[in-house]
Amino acid sequence: MKLKKLTISAMLVAVAVVLSSFSIPIGPSRCFPIQHLCNVLAAVFLGPVYGVSMAFCTALIRNLLGTGSLLAFPGSMVGAFVSAMIFKYTRSKIGAYLGEVIGTGILGGMLCYPIASMMMGQKAALFTFVGPFLASTLCGTVIAAVIITALYKSKAVRLIENI
Repeated sequence: MKLKKLTISAMLVAVAVVLSSFSIPIGPSRCFPIQHLCNVLAAVFLGPVYGVSMAFCTALIRNLLGTGSLLAFPGSMVGAFVSAMIFKYTRSKIGAYLGEVIGTGILGGMLCYPIASMMMGQKAALFTFVGPFLASTLCGTVIAAVIITALYKSKAVRLIENI
């Protein structure tokens, strides 16, 4: 059981790292939805421990490769945690989607303030990162919802849920 979850978690890390440069233009900004897509998939199919671990490993690898920033840690990890905990206790896919949006978009965006101010030396307001984080997490969560809905309709989810 644990080996299968670990393997799927590693695959999600690989997908998130490799596709992290994929972006969707939305107005004047660009959103990067892949991390959020992987967060929701991990929340629904793997649970909180693997979801948060996957988010941490993805952020760490992206930072080591120079393709990420320190802001990836609070955003992705909080979103993965909130999403997975809501799903764990309610079994609601909509709850998992809302958990990712609230966890990453609002809480994670606000947690970036002290990191940007103290560790990165950037002047920022408390809600500076909420807008961009919300745009990215909404896109990724919608894509995840489409994928999860398709998996449930095709009954393929039975194979995944037995992990």
